Amino acid sequence: MMDKQESSNLKLFSLNSNKELANKISSHLNIPLGKATINHFSDGEIKITIDESIRGDEVYIIQSLSDPINTNIMELMIMVDAVRRTSAKSINVVIPYYSYSRSVNKSRSRQPIVVKMLASLFENAGVTRVITLDLHSPQIQGFFDIPVDHLKAEKLLAKHLEHHYDLSNSVVVSLDYDGVARARSFAGLINQTIAIIDNRDPNNLSNIPTSIIGDVNGKDVIVVDDIVDSGVKSIMSADVLKQHGAKSISIVSTHPVLSGNASEKIRNSKIDHVILTDSIYIPEAKMNDKLDVVSVSGLFAKAIKLINENKSVGHLFK
Repeated sequence: MMDKQESSNLKLFSLNSNKELANKISSHLNIPLGKATINHFSDGEIKITIDESIRGDEVYIIQSLSDPINTNIMELMIMVDAVRRTSAKSINVVIPYYSYSRSVNKSRSRQPIVVKMLASLFENAGVTRVITLDLHSPQIQGFFDIPVDHLKAEKLLAKHLEHHYDLSNSVVVSLDYDGVARARSFAGLINQTIAIIDNRDPNNLSNIPTSIIGDVNGKDVIVVDDIVDSGVKSIMSADVLKQHGAKSISIVSTHPVLSGNASEKIRNSKIDHVILTDSIYIPEAKMNDKLDVVSVSGLFAKAIKLINENKSVGHLFK
């Protein structure tokens, strides 16, 4: 929580993608959300008006780049331009979910690097800092020439597991070899061993792995990932883990993309629990009794407070 003197030059704005999270961050900081009018015309055009003075203020704009991704990106770009034109001291964008983060390299000719393009757009629009969470590829930070605060949700998720789940007979599992570092880091936080699903072609969703490296027989399995999108990989993993004798299966992931009918697929799968954060707003229609949502609002509020006070945020993502 911030006192009035500390927050006198800090303005917090929310766009449309995740107002629920923005309200929680606002509550943690004891700072009301700024006044802005956001209209969408029938042809898709976006009109934004800032309804209060922000001259000389440190402005923080909260927007997850979730579905509808391109609309939410344009909302953020237009809001940044509006803030820049009102003589704000700084423009800090808070992006709990950073889309296009799976497009980080040029693996074949005539292929774009979209995440680099986004970084250039933000910088050219006047953004002075980016605060984000669990990038799919940490090297995305290198595409920016402005400060990027890359927060991690794993401590929050680990604490939630320790407080609400029995970990006495658990093992942490990586979906494939690319996720081993993430699984090992998470396993260290909850003092568990790891296993790996022997998936040698993780980008091919028609490829069904059959082997496990490590012991999951009779264990409560915790599968660690950063994004649950279609849910196909998680569901296939649950099937192979059950074949190898897993007692229960929990998926731990930061970003609940849950595209299409992913939520329904998960509900009908062998997965017992999916522990997620609120980096992306989950509509009521997609909620089910297997989804367990942990808020990252306190983490973002701490980061904003420390940045506004010119203090180090390093301990938040160590």
